[in-house]
Amino acid sequence: MTSAKLQQDLLNADESIQYDAIVIGCGVIGPCVATALARKGKKVLIVERDWNMPDRIVGELMQPGGLRALRSLGMIQSINNIDAYPITGYTVFYNGEKVVIPYSYKQDVGPVEKIDGLVFDGNDKVLNDKYVTIKDYEDDERERGVAFVHGRFLQNLRNIVSKEKNITRLQGNATEILKSTKDNEVIGCKIDIETRGKVDFKAHMTFVCDGIFSRFRKELSADHVPKVQSSFIGMSLYDAVTPTKYNGHVILGPQHLPILVYQLSPNETRILCAYNDAKTPQDIKSWMKEDVQPFIPKSLRPSFDKALEEKKFRSMPNSYLPAKQNDITGLCFIGDSLNMRHPLTGGGMTVGLNDVVLLIKKIGDLDFADRETVLDELLDFHYDKKKYDCVINVLSIALFSLFAAESKNLKILQRGCFKYFQRGGDCVKLPIEFLSGLRPSPLMLTKVFFAVALYSVYINFEKRGALGFPLALLEGISILYTAAVVFAPYLFGELIG
Repeated sequence: MTSAKLQQDLLNADESIQYDAIVIGCGVIGPCVATALARKGKKVLIVERDWNMPDRIVGELMQPGGLRALRSLGMIQSINNIDAYPITGYTVFYNGEKVVIPYSYKQDVGPVEKIDGLVFDGNDKVLNDKYVTIKDYEDDERERGVAFVHGRFLQNLRNIVSKEKNITRLQGNATEILKSTKDNEVIGCKIDIETRGKVDFKAHMTFVCDGIFSRFRKELSADHVPKVQSSFIGMSLYDAVTPTKYNGHVILGPQHLPILVYQLSPNETRILCAYNDAKTPQDIKSWMKEDVQPFIPKSLRPSFDKALEEKKFRSMPNSYLPAKQNDITGLCFIGDSLNMRHPLTGGGMTVGLNDVVLLIKKIGDLDFADRETVLDELLDFHYDKKKYDCVINVLSIALFSLFAAESKNLKILQRGCFKYFQRGGDCVKLPIEFLSGLRPSPLMLTKVFFAVALYSVYINFEKRGALGFPLALLEGISILYTAAVVFAPYLFGELIG
């Protein structure tokens, strides 16, 4: 099909049809919602402003929990044939020391749930390609993650959408959520389409999946606005020699902010450098030379230095947005339009995809014309999703507070956290399960976090020695208080707020 013909096909959606669902946004979450609903027999219209491949530095590393969700949805083959790179765990550096933390054993996690009607013909299993193999992803005893060029992954998801007979694709700008004049219920959306102007499309349900810069999230509440207090500055490193092959890398230290490194493809490696402000520095190159370059592992320096000279910097805001209840008849927000966390742990896609799995299990078999029943299930969805989402969301904030430590107490907690990892056993097994989306237990997360805090106090006692016991005791109380302040408000907000 020629590009001109394809372009025309994306402009021809029929506005006279009463769709079961309109999906606004075809990023990562939108295609999964649309495909799942279509396979459940729903007539779906999916709207995207631009169907060309995007070029972004977000959504490039997916944790094992996200891949398991793709399996449940029958969409795991979206990671095939895009030169995606396997991730087997993490290497954490602290002041030149390092600890390697592998992902969990599959037997410790349990089987993947297959959603009826979505999984068929082996679409819950990867295919063999040059880098993603059945041997690694299906037969290996451990879970795996994956890293990829975001746009290539997205195009695979969109290709899956294009093959679903119950889905109509449309290119245009969603400009307005349409509501009935009588009871203020959502009945569809207005789309600005090239050559056609603004057109009203009607549906029993409208799903908003328009991501971090959502233009509609205030429909839920005027104060549903993300907080942006830091950012990541990224570069592409080419032909880099990573310290541990197939690992994500977290570089920590008391003199610098966290640095993330992971390989996206055979030739490209992403480096993300944390900056404690929503606005990036005026002279990024100078900041990189002073605050980042001295702490880069030796094997990465040639590729890092070359990228630094080329000055091809990219930046992204780090946002936090607790979820609100979907309490408007006919409207559902999901993904980053509803809920965001710090990207340090790479958990955004994992949360979003698991939310899609839960959503489809709750409403996928309902008649969307019965809008009150659907709304009741969406109200339950808000509470049912907390157990899973809370762990990843709270962990992302707590770890960034520790890893970007500026106060004395936080620096002690940072050092204690690394020393805790060095103990091995459950001291790495449980944290990596939380990070990778494989243990959705807020209670266990709380126990482990404060175990790290207590261990940090113990390490500080050792450092002070017998003569420094009185001071260490006072510091210990202060450290535990700091840990509680970092952790408890976010845990309460996610579970109760």
